Amino acid sequence: MVEQITQLKLSTIVKNPYQPRLVFDEDKLKELANSIQENGVLQPIIVRKSKLVGYELLAGERRFQASKLAGLETIPAIIRSYSDEEMMTLSILENLQRENLNPLEESKSLAQLADKLGMTHDQIAKALGKSRSYVSNLIRLLGLPDTILKHVENREISPAHARTLLAEKNPKKQLELVDKIIKEQLNVRALEAIIYGEEKFTDKSVSKLNINLFTDETEKELMKKLGNRVKIQANKKYQGNLSIHFDNLDELEHLIKLLKK
Repeated sequence: MVEQITQLKLSTIVKNPYQPRLVFDEDKLKELANSIQENGVLQPIIVRKSKLVGYELLAGERRFQASKLAGLETIPAIIRSYSDEEMMTLSILENLQRENLNPLEESKSLAQLADKLGMTHDQIAKALGKSRSYVSNLIRLLGLPDTILKHVENREISPAHARTLLAEKNPKKQLELVDKIIKEQLNVRALEAIIYGEEKFTDKSVSKLNINLFTDETEKELMKKLGNRVKIQANKKYQGNLSIHFDNLDELEHLIKLLKK
């Protein structure tokens, strides 16, 4: 079935409330606006009817903004019906799959899928075709102070630098290290050596850190899903025990039902 394309007035369309992209390149928007003035909008945007008035934009934010710059009054659009949950999911996934978000925008988008829609890191990873560790590591970046996240957003330090800074729990020292990274152009290996201490920095210590990060994230996911306290103990070969706490027979029966699914 071919979807119908409708010409909608730009004035009747509002920005997507779930749009993860925070920053648009002004020069590229102007280039697109010039192209639209010459050739028109070649690909329709996608919208849904607003619960209040007009339409909400799902996909085509750059085309929408550039069309306004180009002085257009209407734009070709496809109207679809989506729930708020579907709107949020599709908006975030559409941007993530284009791989043009900055690391901070991507981190916030993944966190939205986890927090607002209750998706596990595994589910997000599967939807995006990414590894679970990729998803978990990006979400963990949001545990850093806003001042450090700004440096990541401006690409003054890399996401790998930022993840390494999480091992330093003192916020003041974190900021001092960021200054050092920028001034001395430190690579991640040099930063790790400073944080852990060169004499203590071994493959064994890094392996232990990675295990702890993995088990901590997994415990949180399981507790959110099961509603019970969960404890994971694992060695460097990821061998160990998983325990789930319950307070009464009803909770035990509930857990058994979940595990049998």
